[in-house]
This record gives sequence, structure tokens and C-alpha cells, in this order.
Amino acid sequence: MAHKFKITAAKNGEFVAKFVYNSEIMVWSETYKSKASAQNCIDSIKKNAPGAAIVDLTKGEEGKGYRFELAASKDGQTFVRFVAANGEPMVRSETYKSKSSAKNCIKSVQERGPKAETIDEA
Repeated sequence: MAHKFKITAAKNGEFVAKFVYNSEIMVWSETYKSKASAQNCIDSIKKNAPGAAIVDLTKGEEGKGYRFELAASKDGQTFVRFVAANGEPMVRSETYKSKSSAKNCIKSVQERGPKAETIDEA
């Protein structure tokens, strides 16, 4: 399976959770102080992403609970955030020139994330 979650070491001795397709990082988390916290992030995405709503912030939409947000970057491109029920962003994507590419990123996380293996590279 080409889609994988990875736990990697950050420069400061902390850990990052990433969802990758081949060598492309699709989404990544903030840094976590423990590897267990990075794993909890991955477990939560696997559990909650498939049924999560998609909220387009560029159209003024709002959402609650676990959700994907389509947001505009400073240069007018679109990026994706997966947000926890408490409103905290869990992961974000690179910026995309087209909103359809951002939506494809969401689709990959929703459909392929739950069964993706997790690799510890930390």
C-alpha cells in the first residue's frame, strides 16, 4: 500500500505525525513531546477522518466536531486542515493552486488513512 502514516523525529527532539503517498507528504502534524502523542494523532485521524465534514472556509462556511477545513493561504492558494472536535488543528497540508487538488488530499486521507500502516521512523 502506497499510503502510510509515519512518525518522524523533529529537530528539537519532539515528534511529527505525517500521512504520505510514496515520497510525498500529504499532511503533517504539529510537533509532539512524545511519540505516544504523535501515535494518538494518527489513531484519531484513522478513526474520525472517514466521516468528518468538509468545511470550506473560503466560502464562509463554519463547522463543529471533527472536520476538514479548506482554507486560503496568504498567496490565495488552498490548503487543508483536519481539526479535532475541540477546535484544535491536528494536521495540515501543503498549499494547492486548485481547490480540487486540496479536495483530493481530503479524499485520500478519508479513504486510505484508516487502513494505512504506521511506520516509526523516529
